[in-house]
Amino acid sequence: MPDVSSCAPAGVRLWVALDVHKRSIVAATLPPVGGRPEIIRVEHTRKAIGRLIDQLGGPGGLAVAYEAGPTGWALKRRLDGLGVACDVIAPSLVPVRPGDRVKTDRRDAKKLVRLFRAGELTLVAPPTREQEGLRDLIRCREDLRDARDRARQRVIKALLRHGHVYTEGKHWTIRHRNWVAARRLEDSVAQLALETMRAHLEMIETQLRQLDVQLDRIAEDDRWRPGVRVLTSFRGIATLTALSLLAEIGDFRRFGSARELMSYLGLTPSEYSSGESQHRGHITKAGPVHARRLLIEAAWHYRHPPRITERQRENANAARRDGQPELAPLIGARAWQAQVRLNHRHRVLTQQRNKRATVANVAVARELVGFLWAAMTDQPLLEEPAA
Repeated sequence: MPDVSSCAPAGVRLWVALDVHKRSIVAATLPPVGGRPEIIRVEHTRKAIGRLIDQLGGPGGLAVAYEAGPTGWALKRRLDGLGVACDVIAPSLVPVRPGDRVKTDRRDAKKLVRLFRAGELTLVAPPTREQEGLRDLIRCREDLRDARDRARQRVIKALLRHGHVYTEGKHWTIRHRNWVAARRLEDSVAQLALETMRAHLEMIETQLRQLDVQLDRIAEDDRWRPGVRVLTSFRGIATLTALSLLAEIGDFRRFGSARELMSYLGLTPSEYSSGESQHRGHITKAGPVHARRLLIEAAWHYRHPPRITERQRENANAARRDGQPELAPLIGARAWQAQVRLNHRHRVLTQQRNKRATVANVAVARELVGFLWAAMTDQPLLEEPAA
């Protein structure tokens, strides 16, 4: 996760850390130099927050922070509206002292305000309302997909318990669906249970289809269309994947380099080094799980020889229709460089270095992130394809 510079003013007169819960907020305050934290407990309501800011002397000179959590971004937006400089902290990166076994709201607030004043906290970049809404919708689709998979499994297992086994090919093809619909169980109660399971599955699949139609429309919105067009020019990235990456990552320009984005996505190797000993382990798996999974899935497409995809042709034609013909060859050339480079990388790792295909694929996904960052931040195009 990249360090986000604090929005705290240069002349801070009071540092404030909030331990936020659904119904209450515990605030710890510190002066700019020295002093001991003072604790204030208030209700988590709009009026109580306004009174707290007045009690602290008004918004001027305040530097406020709280940990990201289930309460979301509503508190930050409320404080921003009051003119208060507010930061949101990455909770997983807050330093923890070994042996500290006591955890209370007061102690958490005191620890947070000390670290906040010392500059030892990692801040989270706040999403826009549009990005947050898209992220919620994408994650809602992920939940529906998981629910569909579980519902399918229940139907298959129910049939298996009653001796019905499908042996004519893969599950959930058209033929298999017709076979499932034709099954009849001897016991009427068991048949009722099976019909209920099938109805539940059909309802979830209908919701998924409707949501996919809505997401296709959202991808054509002016807010998302330019980013979707660039991302879908790369092999292995379709409209839904592109929207998901935009929702999870947001503005690619907030990362100063491709390495920062790779680290944010948890695709860089962990390292345990001391003295002359150096050891690198598995990837860190930090950051958004959904975005990392999508990139690893997309990387599998680069096992195959490079070719111009139909999506690239469609994006080139769309750029010309929108009066931006100069973008078509630039996007296409970068996507082609990615295919050549990543296919070569995959072959070298698997054939010459004898790496497992899964390990090689993660390395390819990491390099794919570099190409995506370069495309989304308008970096200069290499004159020669990377090899």
